[in-house]
Amino acid sequence: MSLLKKLAGETVLYGLSSIIGRVLNMLLVPFYTRVLATTNEYGAVIDLYATSAFVMVLFSYRMESAFFRFGTPKEDREQAFSTGMLSLLASTAVLAGALLFFAQPIADLLEYPQHPEYVRWFALILALDCLAELPFARLRLEQRPRRFVFIKLTNIAVNICMNLFWLVFCPWAAKNGMDWVHSVWSPGLGVGYIFLSNLLASLVTLVLLSPQFRAMRRAFDPALWKKMVGYSAPLIIVSLAGIVDEMFSRAMLKYLLPGTPQENLGQVGIFGANYKLAALITLFTQAYRYAAEPFFFRNAGEADALRTQAQVTKWFTITSAAGMLGILLFLDLVKYFIDPKYWGGLHVVPVLLMANLLLGVYYNFSIWYRLKDRTGLGAWISVAGALLTIGLNLVLIPRFGYTGAAWVTLTCYAFMCAATWYAGRRHYPAPYEHGRMAGYVGLALLLYGISTLVKAVLPDGTVVLFGINAVLFAAYLVLVGRLEGLKVSGWRK
Repeated sequence: MSLLKKLAGETVLYGLSSIIGRVLNMLLVPFYTRVLATTNEYGAVIDLYATSAFVMVLFSYRMESAFFRFGTPKEDREQAFSTGMLSLLASTAVLAGALLFFAQPIADLLEYPQHPEYVRWFALILALDCLAELPFARLRLEQRPRRFVFIKLTNIAVNICMNLFWLVFCPWAAKNGMDWVHSVWSPGLGVGYIFLSNLLASLVTLVLLSPQFRAMRRAFDPALWKKMVGYSAPLIIVSLAGIVDEMFSRAMLKYLLPGTPQENLGQVGIFGANYKLAALITLFTQAYRYAAEPFFFRNAGEADALRTQAQVTKWFTITSAAGMLGILLFLDLVKYFIDPKYWGGLHVVPVLLMANLLLGVYYNFSIWYRLKDRTGLGAWISVAGALLTIGLNLVLIPRFGYTGAAWVTLTCYAFMCAATWYAGRRHYPAPYEHGRMAGYVGLALLLYGISTLVKAVLPDGTVVLFGINAVLFAAYLVLVGRLEGLKVSGWRK
């Protein structure tokens, strides 16, 4: 229990940056969906960030995971950090230079021929974010969440302030005769200021992380580098496959839908905005992941490591199911997070919520192949999931649009969960309580089903429905508390 409490405590600390940070970033969603005039403008934001997620994996090539693996022993940490950072500095210079040089052809390929500057800005954003990965990983490994939190929140604060400055203050100032504003703002740039805000925030972040760079010994160990790259190479495939699972549909909607590019971008914008609603459940998942990866590496040698893994996964599932249920029961309030012109996509939110819950469970199941140096097997599972995603999207998007894409996401994550758990049974036989975990998810879905039936009977009884939904949510918490309270008490005895 002490290890679980420690993980919970670290999750809370990382959650301060993750949850507060993501909430602040999430507040940009209603801001963008209202400030940007059309859905296709927001679609361009969704599209370019989805594309950049693929490229970011190539920039970082999962060196932070290799650092966790080879830098956990204190005596090896400095050498692993220096080797990893020098490798990233060299590769980032080459990749960023290539993107800058070929900006116009890449912009043509992405169907933004009039805006090669978007590619250049993203090249710099990716370079800066990549160089920040290993310093952030070191803060996590050294259990320095407070500095981690401070830098993450500063990044978000700069990003938000610059968005407000360029997209709100500058247009207002120009209308009120403040001519000086035209020296730092152009009305024609529009969406581009979202990317410039990100670029400035990433630059500030790297400056704040500069003390971590001074810890480098400037010693490159070729033998260690080969081990680190050999360990991380399959994880590159895992990450790329994971991004395919999450982002492929958003990246390909503009190509697979039958409309014009601008019409299709409008559909991307609607799907992306509603995906953001479903992604509210990942606030907890992200905070948990920051704490969990170094936690499991530090405690892999403990006698009860398998039992701890099983208990952590169960409580993760309980918490995620509660988050999913809360969003579903109060979706009529949550939907105001985005502008009404995006509400046509609300029907995919339940599907995507369940998909994101399974994604978090998959992350728990997949920790075994990192701990057991079986990243190659994890890569094969991820490739299978990616191929499933690509194939189903190619079939379903032309017929069902983004609704088909949502169901593909759920199908893929269900497959990934099952395959990763099945492959890990022999290598890392954690005593997962599958029946109980499934039961809690089923309970959440059952309560949501009851709410849906009540809503059909009382379509105009909004206040009454909210009261009933509050009772249903409380019922979930009480039932879980009673069941797990008895179990935890028995365990303590």
